[in-house]
Amino acid sequence: MKLLDQVRHVIRKKHYSIRTEQAYTDWIKRFILFHGKKHPKDMGESEISAYISYLAVNPHVALKNMTTFYFRKYFDDLITL
Repeated sequence: MKLLDQVRHVIRKKHYSIRTEQAYTDWIKRFILFHGKKHPKDMGESEISAYISYLAVNPHVALKNMTTFYFRKYFDDLITL
């Protein structure tokens, strides 16, 4: 099963809304693209911090969007899929 399919499966098991699922998968896609299509299982805290720092200084990213990505307590679970 592909990564995003696994993520969707976990999110649905936790009974999150479809909008939350879409937001999380969109942010994961952006995160992967930001790091040159590197698989999240090959990344760690430094890559997450680098991406959050990028979002913090990018004038085109709204604070609401930046905090949406800040689901690190869930992201760690999703990386280990």
